[in-house]
Formats: sequence, C-alpha cells, structure tokens
Amino acid sequence: MTDDSYYYEPAQGHGLPHDPFNAIVGPRPIGWISSQDRQGRLNLAPYSFFNAFNYVPPIIGFASVGRKDSLNNIEQTGEFAWNLATRPLAEAMNQSCAAVAPEVDEFALSQLTPLASRLIGVPRVQESPVTFECRLTQIIQLQRHDQSLVPTWLILGEVVAVHIARHLLKDGIYDTAAAQPILRGGGPADYFQLGPDALFKMRRPSST
Repeated sequence: MTDDSYYYEPAQGHGLPHDPFNAIVGPRPIGWISSQDRQGRLNLAPYSFFNAFNYVPPIIGFASVGRKDSLNNIEQTGEFAWNLATRPLAEAMNQSCAAVAPEVDEFALSQLTPLASRLIGVPRVQESPVTFECRLTQIIQLQRHDQSLVPTWLILGEVVAVHIARHLLKDGIYDTAAAQPILRGGGPADYFQLGPDALFKMRRPSST
C-alpha cells in the first residue's frame, strides 16, 4: 500500500515553497483591530489569526505574532474594536498592515475615518459595515508542548457593543454574504470573498 500524502514535521521545516499551514487552516476571518495607546495615538491593523470563541458573553480573540502595536495599546487601555473587512475595503485593509512606526496613524494612511465608539474610547472604522466594541478579558502568551514560551500573544476581548449597517439585516437576520466579507487564505497574497454562491444549508441532527 502506497502513501500518497506529503508528510513533514513542523519543527524540521516543511520543505515547500511556502508554509501550507495557513492555507490548510483557511480561509480565515480577518481581525481588523483598531486600538489606541494612553496618549490617544491610533492604530489599525489586520490579523489573520482571529476568530470568535464564545456566545454568552460574546468573546473574540486574535493572536499577535510578535509584540505589535495593537498588543501594546490594548495592554495600556484594556479596549479595542474589531471592524469587518469587506471586498470594497480590501485595499484600505491591506494598506493598514504596512510596517510603520507606532506614531503613524493607519487610519490616515489607509484614508479611513475614525468614528467614536459608544462604550469604549477606541474609535471604529466608519466605512466598515460591522464593528464590535471590545473590552479586554485575557492576554495569554502561547507556549510549546514543553511549556517553553512562544513570542505570540492571544488577546481575548468581550464584545460589549455591536454596530451593524441596517441594510445587512434582512427580516431581522444578518445577511453574511451581503456584507461581502473577505477571508485570508494561504500563500503570500491569497484572499477569498464570500458570496451567495458559497451558501448551503445543513441542520443539526435532532436528538432522540
């Protein structure tokens, strides 16, 4: 019996032109995080290691691979906002990931408008159709199986306020596809756009 699978051990390297891990675990939602430091200097940055982790209370999280401005700001203020990255905002989102100094305002760099939040001091992206206002719950530094620390931090926040553009609510139900969310794929530049043609329905089995 032949083995047609490609095998590698991450600690020894993957031996491929590009690490397949990000492509396999994907496409992934984008954590487009706005934050500010104690002095009120704004930061806006996208994170591809992002997701939702709990319903009640709603908790989302993203991972900062390396100590980035978002992590430093959230440590200082205990607040951040998540802004939905959509196809019309893709170029602006990409501009906001430029490696710039902490004093550079990525809102201005990306030609986006900071809009005051309701419950937190951090502004949200006015052009984004959906925003979560979040208060920090935990910062966890990741570690290997031998408990040695990894220079990556998981930032978790409770969603305390939600903003949804009214046109995305159809008969009171949020229309995911209508928002045109973009998702991060693998490789150095792969993204995906979610649309109606990607939808299929499957209900959970009923318990007996």
